[in-house]
Amino acid sequence: MLTTYVAVTLITLFLMCVYNIGILSENLYSEQTTKLYAKANIISQSISGAWDSNDEKVMYLRLEDVTDRLLAGTNIRGVVTDNSYSVLFDNNSEAGMTGKVFMRDVLKRALDGEQSDSKFETDNGSTLTVAVPVEVDGEIIGGVYLAENMSAIADTVSTIRASLIVFSALLLFIIILISIGTSYIITRPIAEFTEVARAISRGDFSRRANVKGTREMAQMGQALNFMCDELNALDEKRKNFVSDVSHELKTPMAGIKLLCDSLVQAENPDMETIREFLGDMSEEIDRLTRIINRLLTLSRLDSGADMNMSRVDISALCAGVVESLSKLAKEKDIELTYEIPETADNYINADYDKIYECVYNIVVNAINYTPDGGNVNTRVKCSDSLCVIEVEDNGPGIPDAEKLKVFDRFYRLDDSRARDTGGTGLGLAITKEAVLLHQGTIEVTDSPSGGSIFTITLPITESGKE
Repeated sequence: MLTTYVAVTLITLFLMCVYNIGILSENLYSEQTTKLYAKANIISQSISGAWDSNDEKVMYLRLEDVTDRLLAGTNIRGVVTDNSYSVLFDNNSEAGMTGKVFMRDVLKRALDGEQSDSKFETDNGSTLTVAVPVEVDGEIIGGVYLAENMSAIADTVSTIRASLIVFSALLLFIIILISIGTSYIITRPIAEFTEVARAISRGDFSRRANVKGTREMAQMGQALNFMCDELNALDEKRKNFVSDVSHELKTPMAGIKLLCDSLVQAENPDMETIREFLGDMSEEIDRLTRIINRLLTLSRLDSGADMNMSRVDISALCAGVVESLSKLAKEKDIELTYEIPETADNYINADYDKIYECVYNIVVNAINYTPDGGNVNTRVKCSDSLCVIEVEDNGPGIPDAEKLKVFDRFYRLDDSRARDTGGTGLGLAITKEAVLLHQGTIEVTDSPSGGSIFTITLPITESGKE
């Protein structure tokens, strides 16, 4: 950034200096040319009346009088010639050109009837020359040639050029200082953000950027800190998940190991004891299998499992879930009811198996956590764009602080009861992932009866309406 600022400023100042010096020099030379033309024309008009004298000496004196008066106090050389380029008067007496031929290109053009000027370089600097014709009764009888050294203009231009260079250097220095300060202000937080990003790449999610400075930098810092918070939360979930998986797998394995050791250490166990031990081991293996199957299901959902989309009748699906769980509800003396309107508008475009498992997990959870003699009600409400599935129970309910946690993996509101019912703590986590794959939402709220209401909202696509 600093290099760019300095380069742009340097180029701008250079072009500005070149342009201004060029304009200034052109204007000064143009102004001086105009002045020389004015003097030459005045001399031409003044001497035209003295041209008819036959006395060369008298004519010379007249020319000298006019020319000296107009050129007095200047360093302008004035030469008057006739139309054959013969010098009639030259105020530079040291040149000794009087009576001699004086040939100059500008003088030739003047004798041809054209006012002309030119500029040429000499050892003493630039010299500006002008020439105008002398006319009597419309006839060109001679010419006036003026020449002036432009060293004063050159000195003026050089002085101004030096001043511009000093001013540009000072301005460039100030801009460099401002650029360094600006670059420091801008790049310091960027460098800090880079260091935080490197720390994150090394797995240190505790680093945070210092949010300050301009609005853009502050927004960038806030975004980076938000990313750190999300990554830190994700890392904590990952660690907890690994810990929970290890714990969940360790428990049935420890049970199987204990049963095996007890069976090995028993002396002459009878067949009934062996069958009992093997039955317990079979239950632990079944529990282990359920955990592994649930983990595989979650893994497939996390990796974006393929969706077998089809036109699904939500009414029939929910009725099937209620029917399959009616026996479990009957064992607990729980009234399992459903309110499902039988209309043609209850179709959505979804993966049947995944939605079935979602509803099944919620209903079976409601049955497990509802006290004996309670009731669980399933409702379906569909509109033109949304289909809502509600499962309401009159159980103990869920505290507000726990409502978001119930969808976490391996989370159990009542750990002892979940183990008694064979729960893995993964059902609601699977349900949430499946609902999200369908671009839907799931939430839990309090029921007026004191229990909970789980609500799944799924979008109805155009293909689901067909």
